[in-house]
Amino acid sequence: MEFSQTKGRLKMKDDEEKSDKQKLFSFDEQEGKSLDEVNGSIEVPDNAGFWQTLFTYTGPGILIAVGYMDPGNWITSIAGGAQFNYKLLTVILISSLIAMLLQAMSARLGIVSGKDLAQLTREHTSKRVGFFLWIITELAIMATDIAEIIGSAIAIKLLFNIPLIIGILITSADVLILLLLMKMGFRKIEAIVATLVAVILLVFAYEVFLSGPKVDQVLAGYFPSSDILTNKSMLYLSLGIVGATVMPHDLYLGSSISQTRAVDRSDRGAVRKAIRFTTIDSNIQLTLAFIVNSLLLILGAALFFGTHSELGRFVDLFNALSNSKIVGSIASPLLSMLFAIALLASGQSSTITGTLSGQIIMEGFIHLHMPLWAQRLLTRLLSVTPVIIFAIYYHGNEAKIENLLTFSQVFLSIALPFAIVPLVMFTSSKTIMGEFANRVWVKYAAWIATVVLVVLNIYLILQTFHAF
Repeated sequence: MEFSQTKGRLKMKDDEEKSDKQKLFSFDEQEGKSLDEVNGSIEVPDNAGFWQTLFTYTGPGILIAVGYMDPGNWITSIAGGAQFNYKLLTVILISSLIAMLLQAMSARLGIVSGKDLAQLTREHTSKRVGFFLWIITELAIMATDIAEIIGSAIAIKLLFNIPLIIGILITSADVLILLLLMKMGFRKIEAIVATLVAVILLVFAYEVFLSGPKVDQVLAGYFPSSDILTNKSMLYLSLGIVGATVMPHDLYLGSSISQTRAVDRSDRGAVRKAIRFTTIDSNIQLTLAFIVNSLLLILGAALFFGTHSELGRFVDLFNALSNSKIVGSIASPLLSMLFAIALLASGQSSTITGTLSGQIIMEGFIHLHMPLWAQRLLTRLLSVTPVIIFAIYYHGNEAKIENLLTFSQVFLSIALPFAIVPLVMFTSSKTIMGEFANRVWVKYAAWIATVVLVVLNIYLILQTFHAF
């Protein structure tokens, strides 16, 4: 009897230990809701007016838009203006329209199906293919992380004169900040990211205002120019802008966070309303991203075209903004500080979306469930390791470290087809989407955009490796 009781206690203890391990690290054959801790956590008023309803749905779009204005896009946009004046504004416009189309499809997929893009892709593939896709997408998120780490670390150095290696370590500790934000609620995260984006927008709007761009030339830049196709350098930079605009992790993220609003999927009217207002929110926020990227290119054109078109690094831009010989009478330490503040805001806001995307693809592709702190720590360690190695090996040579940004775009290019092709297929499927499947014109527009993006990214990959 005593032996039986002892055996029972040992079994209970063993079960408890197994349970604790499962809480930390578990594979579930049956996947749960996407981002379960925030899925359907925000109530939507039933009989509210247009503006109140739109306010309730406003938020996910800003998290998506952050990916389109992260530090990885800055150099390309400013270099485009510095080298070719305002002519590449049309490329930014086209890129933004493609992004709006794809992100609207991503949000609709999540709202209608109740699953994110990673979950649906895993359902339609084998375990091995799912694991392979997870590796590819995880590399893309790591690549995004690298751009954020480098941008934030350089901003910290510029603002506080802290060595780059220390700035990298400080930036890597943002996992603690994110854990605190997650406990505050998803709406708080949306508000904080919106504030950081507002800082970026206001900083560059102010600097562009001071730079005095020629309005007629700016407006003309949004109309296509034949030079883009005939000038090889301009074509390559154009491909860089288009190819790096659509972030694969944003497509996974959009299909998930569109589900943070509580929607009765058995009510077609409720689903239709959710799609409508989520799309409006997405388009508004991506318009802000379009404005920010336009401001970056306009700033590069107004200040550096014809004089210092070779400027292409964060440090160079920071120094140039305070050098009166380069930017004239508007030069001041304030402009440089504002640039660094915007760079830091961009890096920190982007890291939040990278964290959420990492959780989505990990749980969706391989059904691996682990606490957010553990998942974030793992992803961050994998991302920061190559940056630290480069920082130590190329100590004092920031140009070499910034070259990592170029290589990070290669991983994004490789991952993009694995996200965009399933997205178009699923949203065009009557079986998955029912009456909310893509209309004919949307379907064909999406496939054309897909082919263009895939071809451009393949070209960029080949050119990047050829250059190095």
